[in-house]
Amino acid sequence: MQIDWQNIDTVLLDMDGTLLDLHFDNYFWREHVPGIWAQQNGWSVSEAKDRLYPKFIETMGTLEWYCVDYWSEELGLDIMQHKTEVAHKIAYRPRAQAFLEKCQNESNDVRLITNAHRKVLNLKIKHTQLDQYFDQMYCSHELDYPKEQQQFWENLQALQAFDPARSLFLDDSESVLEAAECYGIGHVYSIAQPDSQNKRSEPSRFRMINEFA
Repeated sequence: MQIDWQNIDTVLLDMDGTLLDLHFDNYFWREHVPGIWAQQNGWSVSEAKDRLYPKFIETMGTLEWYCVDYWSEELGLDIMQHKTEVAHKIAYRPRAQAFLEKCQNESNDVRLITNAHRKVLNLKIKHTQLDQYFDQMYCSHELDYPKEQQQFWENLQALQAFDPARSLFLDDSESVLEAAECYGIGHVYSIAQPDSQNKRSEPSRFRMINEFA
């Protein structure tokens, strides 16, 4: 991974699938929640998945998709309680901490920007101390739009001005990367394997980072 640090003032980093292993989130939503929901309603796990996955697809790319309060009400589950039960699976991606230290050395403006709910961010901070590496940590719920929408980037700019052309952005979501590119972010990178237990279903059209070397 070759980054042109001389032309970067601001570093904007995603959390899940970029700095932290997406396996925690994928396991939680694809296996843990369907299992609990099935048990609660007297269904098989397969039936629970058949009922649950269309609900996920309907909300993808919206704030509801990322909102633990929404899913707690929708499913009749205490989502944060169940996330805490499997929080031992929260982990950094390989060499992510060394990369974060590099970012701190190279830039005076290092920000986490995540679609995760603040409750989830706080849980992950508790298990990783991720906050030590950032000047600011922003959740999309607090900016009123997910990162997939241009208004998110405009609101981020309004909170603390930055030069998009001189900004570095890393994320594992293709739709988010496209939104960042559309906004004018000059240095955009994708992640080759966000989930340590599964390969990407398809490659990104953006430059992909395999490991933080």
